Amino acid sequence: MSFENIQKFVLTLLYGGLILQSFIVLINPMKVNQRANALFGSFLFLWSSYWILDVLQFCGLSPNQLFVFFIYFIEILTPIFLFFSVVFFINPNYRFSKKDTICLITPIIYLILLLNAEGNKTVGITADFVAIFHNLPYIAIIYIRIKKYQKRIESISSNTENINLEWLAKLSLLLFCTIIITVCYELFNVFIYKLNNHLAMDLLFLFIVYSTSYHILRQKEIYPVNEKERQELLSIELEDELKSEKKKLIADSDFENLKQKLIDYMKTEKPYLDGELNLSKLSGFIGINAHQLSYLLNNGFGENFFQFVNKYRVQRAKELLCDDSYRKLSILGIAFEAGFNSKTAFNTIFKKLTNETPSEFRKNQTDL
Repeated sequence: MSFENIQKFVLTLLYGGLILQSFIVLINPMKVNQRANALFGSFLFLWSSYWILDVLQFCGLSPNQLFVFFIYFIEILTPIFLFFSVVFFINPNYRFSKKDTICLITPIIYLILLLNAEGNKTVGITADFVAIFHNLPYIAIIYIRIKKYQKRIESISSNTENINLEWLAKLSLLLFCTIIITVCYELFNVFIYKLNNHLAMDLLFLFIVYSTSYHILRQKEIYPVNEKERQELLSIELEDELKSEKKKLIADSDFENLKQKLIDYMKTEKPYLDGELNLSKLSGFIGINAHQLSYLLNNGFGENFFQFVNKYRVQRAKELLCDDSYRKLSILGIAFEAGFNSKTAFNTIFKKLTNETPSEFRKNQTDL
């Protein structure tokens, strides 16, 4: 197989993969994170436009100038759709406002440059670099927003591994690095030597695209479908992020009684064994609302919901690891028995609280 045919094959996988992924995500067969997935599917479709002209070229098709102009213009919208998909993943109740129109400034500037690029090499080069650098601030903001979200999600969920959007944070980092490489490549093309080989870059994008496909199709619904529960949990998250001073939500006369009631319930009913336990569920068991439970945890225990629940899970896991009747149970089995949803989360949280991995803890107990 010739080098040229390899490049065509990679282009086919890349473009075809993006089109197929966008179709699947837009259809959203699992009906999860619907607004976010609609925008993310649109992002994937727009992202495919970066390769459509190359695909048409090796297919022997010559698009007219108007089509080429349209493709160049919609490329500038790609990071905007990615950004708003992340906004809706993080807050499904988000409403567009006038301030969001600031996102249209660069596309309008880019459109003006495109309209004046014909016959003017300087304007054409400027338009190319606007299209590239336009991505960077969006990717940086996406990364920062996801990291803030990952901290505040712990205030409402006891298992964050499947809803922490870590794959999107990694995607933003990969895209950032890839864009920097692209800038260096384009600068080399413009000022040093014109290269026609894009295979290495296309292979890198191919890896990013199919990695993204794997994760987006596994992404669970982040917030409860019930609108009242969702709104309540979102408001608690935002309070935690803003670190706003919370009003006294529980009377002093009831505070200690509720604290003891919570401790007793955790010991007797063991709700932490439910891998999907969240703030709303536990508050219902105790007979208070989610805001009050969050207040009780923060002020009565000095912990957020994630820390409070996983403390009990780790303690349960330690008991099981020391119990001879569970000796034949694997570490993954212990994790499930203690309320964790995965071995990775179990190892991470267990080591954070005990300075040992579960395997090391079991070995040390055996050696005693």
